[in-house]
Amino acid sequence: MADCIFCKMARGEIQPDIVYEDDEVLAFRDMNPQAPTHFLVIPRRHIATTNDLEAGDTELVGKLYLAARQVATAEGIAERGYRMVMNCNPEAGQSVYHIHLHVLGGRPMNWPPG
Repeated sequence: MADCIFCKMARGEIQPDIVYEDDEVLAFRDMNPQAPTHFLVIPRRHIATTNDLEAGDTELVGKLYLAARQVATAEGIAERGYRMVMNCNPEAGQSVYHIHLHVLGGRPMNWPPG
């Protein structure tokens, strides 16, 4: 997707504050953090919403969560706890149509979340 901001980041056209990257996954600090630690984990391949995931994407989605765990550990929030959220479509708050996992930590999280 030529106009997708996350695709531009994945291709290196825009330089986010990267906290993790490999051939399939990119993680970077959120530009509008909602917690002391807030980063996003995205697949480099464009997938618009979780509704667009297919059975063959199982391993890729698992890699998003493993990357989140690795960064949470490096950021020092793993033991205290952190929240992972993936929004799907407008009513859930998705604003960028490229799946992304929000990882938030560094403060207590309230429940219910919204």
